[in-house]
Amino acid sequence: MYKVNDKEYKCSVALTSDIFNDKWKLSIIWHLLSEEKRFKELHEIMSDITQKTLTVKLKELEAKNIINREVYPQVPPKVVYSLTPAGARLKGVFKEMYNWGISYASEHGEVTSEDNDVCCDTYIANKIGINK
Repeated sequence: MYKVNDKEYKCSVALTSDIFNDKWKLSIIWHLLSEEKRFKELHEIMSDITQKTLTVKLKELEAKNIINREVYPQVPPKVVYSLTPAGARLKGVFKEMYNWGISYASEHGEVTSEDNDVCCDTYIANKIGINK
């Protein structure tokens, strides 16, 4: 049995699934693995997400202690998002997901580009030291 923030889980996979229960949270973490980013940078990279949804997902990840939100006292305000130590420990998980995704696409579809300028996956993977 696992208990986090007064919520009980029967297995660690259920706990993990509860934290990462949608595609946006995983994508946010993926993009923060390489370096800290401001809200606008994340929104530009993840062009399919609305500003409202990004704001909600960032708050949820912050509440779960996966990301940090640092506000700098300046005009205009500067807010930077980065991974906590718990978030940074997900690098190995993302390495496996990255390699699995390439393998799956190769077996059941195709991998059309691995050019760093074209494929953000390859760019981030290279920057954080994930090699096939």
